[in-house]
Amino acid sequence: MTWMKTNFQNSNSPLMEQLIFFHDHTMFIIMMIIFLISYMMIFIINNNFINIKISENQFIEFIWTILPPIILIFIALPSLHLLYLMDEIKAPNMTIKILGHQWFWSYEYSDFLNIEFDSYMINNLNKENFRLIEVDNKTIIPFKFNTRLLISSEDVIHSWTIPSLAIKIDAIPGRMNQINLFMNRPGIYFGQCSEICGINHSFMPIQIESINLNNFIFWIKNF
Repeated sequence: MTWMKTNFQNSNSPLMEQLIFFHDHTMFIIMMIIFLISYMMIFIINNNFINIKISENQFIEFIWTILPPIILIFIALPSLHLLYLMDEIKAPNMTIKILGHQWFWSYEYSDFLNIEFDSYMINNLNKENFRLIEVDNKTIIPFKFNTRLLISSEDVIHSWTIPSLAIKIDAIPGRMNQINLFMNRPGIYFGQCSEICGINHSFMPIQIESINLNNFIFWIKNF
């Protein structure tokens, strides 16, 4: 993200791509409605002719009654399709457990032995780090690899959020939520806790590094 950016971040997951397509689809419908209503209002305001003998028009009433439900159907169907896709967990290749704390995250690679670490924000002000979103221990995940995330909390409600991956899921004490993660390409991706969890809520960032599978296996062996 850069300053004055009003659009979405570049997507790095199939789900985020579909969400951007849905946003564009919905905005197109909304803009068409706005232009149509604006044109009708301008036409009526500028029209000096009035027919006082017209008391009703059943065809127009039928149109403005049936048209809004049709428009809502064109918006609701892709929305429900995406909603069910976001909850779908199918045959994950790897599972990562994530615990929220006040105010840091801890990660556990449950498919491997002794792969567990805490992730704190780096507070060093230098040109090499992004301010307030860099962490000391990045979460390493291979790209093009189906990963299941199990997310919970040990104290208060947090929210684990990565905008470019279309992931935003609450970490609730006593409850284990799960979500699917799939990345298309390598890179470093940032997020933050999106739940007001206390005085240092804005200082528990998330940093994911996406690498290829061979480098990931090398990282696991040398952890």
